[in-house]
Amino acid sequence: MSESPFRSEPSARDQAPQFVLPLVVRMERDAPPARTDALETAARAVLTILSDPRSLGEGEWAQAVRDWQDARIRKVVRRARGAEWRRAEALDGITVTGKSAEVRVFPPVPLDGWPKDLARLQVSGTELDDPEEPVAADPGAPVLWMSPEVEMSAGKAMAQAGHGAQLAWWELSDEEREAWREAGFPLAVRTADPARWRELTQSGLPVVRDAGFTEIAPGSCTVVAEHPALRN
Repeated sequence: MSESPFRSEPSARDQAPQFVLPLVVRMERDAPPARTDALETAARAVLTILSDPRSLGEGEWAQAVRDWQDARIRKVVRRARGAEWRRAEALDGITVTGKSAEVRVFPPVPLDGWPKDLARLQVSGTELDDPEEPVAADPGAPVLWMSPEVEMSAGKAMAQAGHGAQLAWWELSDEEREAWREAGFPLAVRTADPARWRELTQSGLPVVRDAGFTEIAPGSCTVVAEHPALRN
């Protein structure tokens, strides 16, 4: 793509109708997911809907996905529990399950046209922790490196991880995409140390530069997507 859909500078994407990709994370009071698992599950959810037959060609979600990708790429993560989650699951979408996290992703909707059962869900409050330090990422697997310089809520970080996965997806060939999909979209989300972060942002790998709609300053580098097929 000739211009990044995540940059803060004005572009032709701003003139198109604006859509958003809704994601809902299950947040039961007695069993919240681990933060890193929630980020990884959100990233896999984005890849899952991008590769779903309903999002491709003449599929039932394809036009909405095209319209969304022609504008600014926006993702919003909301939280649900109990009856809220059951209502969300009844809507058209895909649930992706991690080790402790469940994330449901829905086809894109107009920015001001959320289904009522999703619109009433809260965006704030997605504060999550890792009960244990995440293990080192598999060197042979894709890694979405989060910035050590930008503080984000878990919901914001989930959206940013999804952005990073989407940029990597766009950069891959059809054969590389299919191999990743068939493997179940293995990936890790980790925070880079400062020295490594500086290297990553100058490496030529896909970089998410946030448009600054929420929480952080426009143009902030938030994620670098390191897929093995893109390392050279």
